[in-house]
Amino acid sequence: MRQFQDLGHDVIFLIGDFTGMIGDPTGKSETRKPLTKEEVLKNAETYKAQVFKVLDPQRTEIRFNSEWLGGMSSMEIVRLGAMQTVARMLEREDFKRRFTNQQDISILEFYYPLFQAYDSVALKSDVELGGTDQKFNLLMGRTVQRKMGMEEQVVVMMPLLEGLDGVNKMSKSLGNYIGISEPALEFVNGELTGMFKKVMSVPPGMVARYYELLSRVSLEKLEEIKKALKDGKDDRPAKKDLAMELVQRYHGPEEAERGLKEYEKLQTKEVPDDIPEMVLSASGEAKKRPGWLPHIMKETGLAKSTGEAIRLIKQGGVKVNDAAVFDPETDLSHGEHIIRVGKRRFYKVVITR
Repeated sequence: MRQFQDLGHDVIFLIGDFTGMIGDPTGKSETRKPLTKEEVLKNAETYKAQVFKVLDPQRTEIRFNSEWLGGMSSMEIVRLGAMQTVARMLEREDFKRRFTNQQDISILEFYYPLFQAYDSVALKSDVELGGTDQKFNLLMGRTVQRKMGMEEQVVVMMPLLEGLDGVNKMSKSLGNYIGISEPALEFVNGELTGMFKKVMSVPPGMVARYYELLSRVSLEKLEEIKKALKDGKDDRPAKKDLAMELVQRYHGPEEAERGLKEYEKLQTKEVPDDIPEMVLSASGEAKKRPGWLPHIMKETGLAKSTGEAIRLIKQGGVKVNDAAVFDPETDLSHGEHIIRVGKRRFYKVVITR
């Protein structure tokens, strides 16, 4: 969409607030639970916050399909339903599979592709972009436009990007995603994560595909990268370059440099600069043992429970101020302590009097 804008086109970014309350059945093996209006609007706000990290606001129009679908009369909905047959609907792979397996398909789900198709009519769309998983819905737009006497839109489909597991499509619900709006770097439960770190976690066999779908390098450079990866060269330099490019795009050059610096520190087992910090007061809490190491590990998220913390300590996976700790009864004294769990999880704890 951004490339279309760069070539002089205006873009309509459509938020399906009406169809979101139905739920897109694409790829689903069972009837999908509809979202409430409140849930859809909450999601829509996050879409708007993210889209302008990519698109030019001056050439982008945001529309909601409740503008036209929400006001349709019963007869208009009936006429829309008459534009397609059940036989054609059952040509869709997920519907066909569920029908063969005698799984429920609601009439509402049949209407979803028709409502999405009507979006193309309402917007007088000449080009519609979508993922390859939306092929049936996108082509339905052409069908409904033709039946309503309009010129059929051109359909442009993009491949889906696999997530960090290297198998399933990138999805927030599967936890295998890199978020456009997530920080370049952040610590979660003492572990460094964020956009830079996640790009460095791309599976080896997926690096070329990530370049192909995300990078703005030239086609010549892309072929060089693909050849180097195919020849079995270390993929870390390529991942670093991609991480730098993406973080710079969304967060600027300073954050990209910081991401590289902190990541490289982690690889050399140095303590990163921006580790999270917790301050604990020992005043009046003697009975609670505020300095008890397993308790601190639980409170900081370095362990899910004191039981897990005790196990990690006994296994030798915990260091305090660079010294291994094996006694789970360890109490930290007043002052500043760097707790390290494994190779890459850190927390600074300051115990005051």
